[in-house]
Amino acid sequence: MSEDGTRLRAIRGATTVESDTSEQIGARTVELLQAILQRNALAVDDIVSVILTATPDLTADFPAVAARTIGLAQTPLICSQEIAVVGAMGHCVRVLLHCYMPVDQAAHHVYMHEARQLRLDLQE
Repeated sequence: MSEDGTRLRAIRGATTVESDTSEQIGARTVELLQAILQRNALAVDDIVSVILTATPDLTADFPAVAARTIGLAQTPLICSQEIAVVGAMGHCVRVLLHCYMPVDQAAHHVYMHEARQLRLDLQE
């Protein structure tokens, strides 16, 4: 815990896209990140870094491009490819967001669209 009553936390999230287009990847990534920020009452300045992954079937754009459009241009971002596991969900963008949050505030992980199936235990 820091002196200001906050703690470094990691928040998970995922979404799916309907097709491998820059527009779909961008729109769904923005939707997911905005939902994470809203549900966790986070400001851009609270964010330390963001790791974004995409399944191997998404090649039209980098999810980080979309993240920059919502104010994360100065936030360290990195994209990587998910492991290609046979039978795994496709067309999926995942997020691991590191941020400072009040110690007594619970983290709310966000799973949207078909990605809800990845973590049924976290559905609100």
